[in-house]
Order: sequence, then C-alpha cells, then structure tokens
Amino acid sequence: MQGTQSRRTNANLAKEPKFSHSTDIPQQDPSDFAKFVRMIQAVNLQPLDNELPSHFADRLGVLYAKTVTTQHKKDNGQFFTPTEIAHFMARLVRPTKGKLKILDPGCGTAILSSSLIETIILRGDAIKEIELVVYETDIDILPYTQATLDYLEKWLQGKKVGFKATLDTNDFVLENKDCFEQTSTLFYEPKNAIYDIVISNPPYFKIGKDDKRAVVAKSIVWGQPNIYSIFLMTAAKLLKNGGELVFIIPRSFAAGNYFRAFREAFFSEVEIEQVHLFNSRTDTFNRDNVLQETLILKGKKQKLNGHLPNILLTHSNGVSDLDKPTEKEYQANELIDFNTKEKILHLPSNETEDKVIKLFKSWSGSLHKYDMQISTGPVVSFRATEYLYEQYENGTKVLVPLYQLINTGKMTFEYPVFKKGKPQYIQFCEETKPLLLPNKNYIFLRRFSAKDDKSRLVAAPYFVDISQAEFIGVENHLNYIYRPKGHLARNEILGLAALLNSKLFDTYFRTFNGNINVSATELREMPLPPLEDIKEIGNQIILTNNFSQSVVDELVNDYFDLEHIFAYEQN
Repeated sequence: MQGTQSRRTNANLAKEPKFSHSTDIPQQDPSDFAKFVRMIQAVNLQPLDNELPSHFADRLGVLYAKTVTTQHKKDNGQFFTPTEIAHFMARLVRPTKGKLKILDPGCGTAILSSSLIETIILRGDAIKEIELVVYETDIDILPYTQATLDYLEKWLQGKKVGFKATLDTNDFVLENKDCFEQTSTLFYEPKNAIYDIVISNPPYFKIGKDDKRAVVAKSIVWGQPNIYSIFLMTAAKLLKNGGELVFIIPRSFAAGNYFRAFREAFFSEVEIEQVHLFNSRTDTFNRDNVLQETLILKGKKQKLNGHLPNILLTHSNGVSDLDKPTEKEYQANELIDFNTKEKILHLPSNETEDKVIKLFKSWSGSLHKYDMQISTGPVVSFRATEYLYEQYENGTKVLVPLYQLINTGKMTFEYPVFKKGKPQYIQFCEETKPLLLPNKNYIFLRRFSAKDDKSRLVAAPYFVDISQAEFIGVENHLNYIYRPKGHLARNEILGLAALLNSKLFDTYFRTFNGNINVSATELREMPLPPLEDIKEIGNQIILTNNFSQSVVDELVNDYFDLEHIFAYEQN
C-alpha cells in the first residue's frame, strides 16, 4: 500500500492533507482533515511570537503528554526528547551540500527534525532546500506533528529556504522492508538509500520473533528483538553513502546474543564517529521517569575496508551538564573487537574503566582455553510445574535438589531456602532426566541483577559434596560454569568465583553491559588471566578461609596490583 502522506512545499502548499494507514499493523480509524483542524483549534496549538520551531515542538509535546495516559506512551514506546538533548544531537550533524533530504522516523512532535533544521540554518550552513520525511503511527499525536511541520515551513520561508515535508503514518519498518532484501556494496547503493541525514529517538519495546517487523528484518534478529535496533538498521540502509545518522537509544545493543547479528550488520555499514554517555539513568528523560540506560550515537554510512576510524566518546551526568561534556578519543578497535563474532562495543565512562579494559585486553585466557564451558540452567519452572516441590517428600517419588537464584550469593551458596513459590526440589523421573545435571563442582552465576544492585556479577561456588544426590536441577535464571570432561578443582572454583565477584570484573562488565541481563555469551567471550593466576587466587582464599566481598576485592587488587587503576575513583 502506498503510504498516504501530508506533503507541503513552498511552491505548492497542499491545503488538505489526508491521512491513512497501512493495514500491516493495528491502527485506529483515522479522522478526516476537518476533525484534525478542530482538534488543533481546540487545544490552541499556535506558536508564540518569534518562537523557535524546536521550542514550539517541545511545548506541543508537553501539551500532548497531558492528553494521554502513561500506559499509552508505554504501549507506543514513547519517550519525548528534552530540548537540550535535541539541540545536542542536532549540533553533531555537519552537512556538506546545499540541498538536504532528512528522515525522522518515530518523530512524535518532530522536535528532533525541528532542532536539526533550526541548528543548521542558524549556524549559517549554506542550505537552500530541505526535504523532510517524518514517520508517526500514533494517531493521537498527528495534529501536534502537523502543527510543528506547518510552523517549521513558515519559519523557513522567513529564512528563504525551500521546504517540503512528508508526514507518513505507515509503519516505518514495513514501509521500507525492501531495503532488507537488497545487498549494498561499496560500489552499489540500493535505490531506497536516499537520505543525507537521519535523526531519531525511536520507540523502545520488545517485539515477538513472529512480529511482521521482526520477520522483515530477520537477517539482524535473534530471539526477542527490541524495535529500536530494527529502526536503527533500517535507517542505516536508507542512508546515502557518506550520509549521517544520529540516534538516542538504549545501550543494550552493545553486547549480548539478541543484538549480535545487528552489531555485525550495523558495524559493517556504519562508521561510528561519536558516542555520548549519560552517567545518570533518571536525568535523560526526566519527564517520563525512564530508568533505561541511554546513549547518543552519531555515525556515517561508510564501509570500513580495513580503515580504523577514531571514535569520540563523550560523557555528561545528564541534561544539566550536557553543554560541558568530558571527551576522549579512541581508535575503533580499542572499543570494538572486530576480530570476534560478538563485536561487543565497550563504552568506558572514566579513566578507571579505560585502564580496566586495557588490562583485560592484555589477557589471552578464556573459559574455552581452560576446558571450561558456561551454559544456562535447563529447568524452566513454569514448564515443569508438576515435577517441582517446595518441601521434601519421602515417599514413592525420588526428589533431587533444585537450585535457583535464592540459593546463590557472592561467594555463598545456601540450600535449602524455603520460600513460597520457590520450589527446592525436582522429581527424578524419565520426563525430567533431560533437565538434570550430574552433581559435580560448578560455579553458579545469576543471570539477572536488580537495576540498583552494586554489582552485576554474582557468582557462587558449588561443590559436589553439598548434596548426596547423583543429579541436580538448575533453574534457568542461573548460568553455570563447568568442565565437560572432568571436574573443576577447588582452587579453580574459588579463584574464578572470586574474580567474577570482584570489583575489577564488575567494572569491566559494565563497560559493555547496559542492562540487568548477564548472558552466558558475554561471559564466554570474556578474557581471563592465566589459569595459574586463577588457581593462586583460589589458594589464597582457601588459606584465609574468608569469602567476604571486602577480602575478595583486596586479594584480587593486591594480586594484579590494581591500586593505580582504582586510585582515579578515590580522587
């Protein structure tokens, strides 16, 4: 279906734009233009004298937010961009031609595209014509979007800049699905790569793997994707070679299995030029009470071809100090290991994290090299309910231990822990045999942490003599490290668990992990010190017989002489 659009030009102003929607996603029936006009009049969406387009769009966003529920914004993945952030993002773009085609997918009230155009014009860039395409599927916000576009056109007329705006109410990804069916090369630009600039604050929410948008973007999807990564990849494909993109997005794409295919594809098409990090979760989208860790990503459509560009990493606490960010430049391979299949993006936020990354890069060990593996617990509680028991029953059924999050802590393992809804036993029978593990030495790691936990990594040493059972159950909220052919030695378990629980490893982990998930894939790829070092740390813990976190950190810090690394935090 051809996207129905509102088109306005200086030469030929369309008086009655019409709105329609693709049938690919659920939509409300659109109202006619007269109703939109009445709605605009009803809420008095009129600019103030000499008001900048971005300020008008921001004011409209505030007005709109008062008309809808928090649940409505959540369902649409809407987090409205503060003016300060919009202006910061706009200043990152440096167009080099006099005629621009700009895309703003998921535009809301179009504050980002307004800020961008306004910044370019007021900066004195020699721009004569601008074509703007914005996408928005929330029918409730369309009158506000249209009001912004109308005023932006009027403002540009006063600057003698030609302007044409298209408001497309179809789904952005489905409308541009063809770009995933074409393979671009350095010498071939797909026919739909037509934009000079893409700027966006895309929606953030997870979609099912059978969602039509996930199916369209199947080449970059694994597991349950988040819609923002599909928006970002679609935008990258729609850029001309040399085109610029600026997105504000969660930092969860930097690591993890769900985004691995995305990272592989995105880094092959886009050269990252700048990443801005916010130290505060709450200050970025303070109007919406967002706790998501976000970043601003600036990139250019360009094949690497062996060339390693520099990446500027900037930081601010939040919005209040956005105009005074700290800066440091890195070579791309210092932040991205292009030689691995994971393509994890490290984002150090201070000198301490910088030094920690360098230390880890100096290590060549890994779980695989030490004949160890990490897997996820195979027992999914809601699928095995009939075989789970909260209390031990001595009868005709054979029960074996079931280990869960509540049994694990930093360097501690407690069993049983009786808590309602947290079964501690699983039946041993033909149906559960595929779910059970042989009882031997393991390290258990929590797969999830609370947002406010001081540490993301929680590792518990487990020894075979804790239970007399031949088999054990491990719930799928735990990962477990083991030696497939043989046993982990006691000093290996204690040494590796101590490292995983240490401030050193937590600091490294946070440089690429921006969410509460701790995936087996991330840990499988993590560099490790020599195995003899791990064993020696384990031996020292055995001698002290003290598993407290303070002792663990002291042992690790002393062993690797980390005083110079963490000294930065004490200043």
